[in-house]
Amino acid sequence: MPNGDGKATSFAIITDIHGNIHALDTAVSLIEDRHDIDKIVCLGDNFSLGSAPLEVFNKLQTLHNTIFIRGNHDRYLVEKIWEYERPTIEGMDPDDPVCIDIVANEKWTAEQIGEEGKDFIRNMRRSYFVNIDGVYAEFTHAWFGRDESPPTLDEARKWRDHEQLKHTEAKTFVFTHGHTHIPRHEHFGNLRVFCPGSTGLPFDENKQGVVAFLKINKGTVHWEVKRFDYDFEAAIEQMNKIRPPFYKNLYSTLKYASIRNDLVEE
Repeated sequence: MPNGDGKATSFAIITDIHGNIHALDTAVSLIEDRHDIDKIVCLGDNFSLGSAPLEVFNKLQTLHNTIFIRGNHDRYLVEKIWEYERPTIEGMDPDDPVCIDIVANEKWTAEQIGEEGKDFIRNMRRSYFVNIDGVYAEFTHAWFGRDESPPTLDEARKWRDHEQLKHTEAKTFVFTHGHTHIPRHEHFGNLRVFCPGSTGLPFDENKQGVVAFLKINKGTVHWEVKRFDYDFEAAIEQMNKIRPPFYKNLYSTLKYASIRNDLVEE
């Protein structure tokens, strides 16, 4: 996107849907209810670790004027991680039953979305940037060349310093990521680091879904995180009905909005 013309530019941000069609439907409705959104940015991890990957895929295909960024769980699907000799995810022990079940879920998810879904992932970006009215903003799932861990504040400061050399007209730098499922709002000088949380599978003990709005207006930055209620019982019921691989842990995580493997219910 080129430099702005003095008008406000607004982005709606969804991330880490993880196969939760009920949360996604509500997030999209909230976005459509606003009339100031110039572009939607989807920060990835759309399909795996949920009960409705195909429904999510079909819904995402209906969105217009949307930037899709690939998450690590999206990458696992096109890499066919289950075919590795000893597949591991985010540094987990490949012999850990949790890791084994997650890998099984990745395979199941890939089967659900099919080749069309995997082609959709292959066409995703790794990052997206805009330079508007003195604000340089980048969006990615986690970090550059490292989609399984977002930047520390120190890394983000180094990123700002590097980008400042290339974009000398920029006065404010904004880095927005997903991945952690926990909201982040850090401020250091002219640097802002944001994470909305998770649209479909929060880890912050708040069951509500998340959609964020970033507005850039005449060099100023406004960040808003909207927590919303959705048909949570329908999401729980669908998880119970479909029972994908890793079902018990996913059910517990969705129910408690927290990774609590000790709360896995029989």
